[in-house]
Amino acid sequence: MTVTSGETEFQGGLRPKGQGVATEQFGHLAEIDQEVRGAVRDLLEVANLEPGDALVIGCSSSEVANMRIGSFSSEDIGKCIASAILDELSGTGIYMAAQCCEHLNRAIIVEKAYAKENRIPIVNVVPQLKAGGSFATAAYAEMKEPVAIEYIQAQAGIDIGDTLIGMHLAPVAVPVRSEHSMVGGAHVVMARTRAKYIGGIRAGYREGI
Repeated sequence: MTVTSGETEFQGGLRPKGQGVATEQFGHLAEIDQEVRGAVRDLLEVANLEPGDALVIGCSSSEVANMRIGSFSSEDIGKCIASAILDELSGTGIYMAAQCCEHLNRAIIVEKAYAKENRIPIVNVVPQLKAGGSFATAAYAEMKEPVAIEYIQAQAGIDIGDTLIGMHLAPVAVPVRSEHSMVGGAHVVMARTRAKYIGGIRAGYREGI
């Protein structure tokens, strides 16, 4: 395909440079769905999460689509990933916490019940494709009673596309390795957390917390 001045190639289609929002239908959603589900299952297998815990997700749909982060927000990809994760968590009692992009200072979208249970102040913002990102926008649309909060200390996390979720993980974060290290074109990093060890060499410790 010949790309003319003022246009950029993306998954076989063209769009004006600088628009920042994908208009083409993404053609690999089934593969993305399976990659995301595989990563979530691998993390849940080792993270020792319990009902009421939170799994924070950062996701760049642009990176998934092999584009630079923040450059081409894809509604299709955001919906695909949010739906897959919510489906995998269904019935577990574990909450998904969707990280917004830097334009909303990486605020978090959660169910209102989670914010209330943990006495976290709710703030007023509704994510959009270019102010929050496609993933957070999709999460807001699919949750039962979504609200925004400014901070969280989640018990585990998945970062799809190097979006930097560390600020929202409880200490101490422990990397989780998985064969599902990519979602589309996006690098995937996962972590669980553990309670801090205290007491020194004479102390005894419990496993699995």
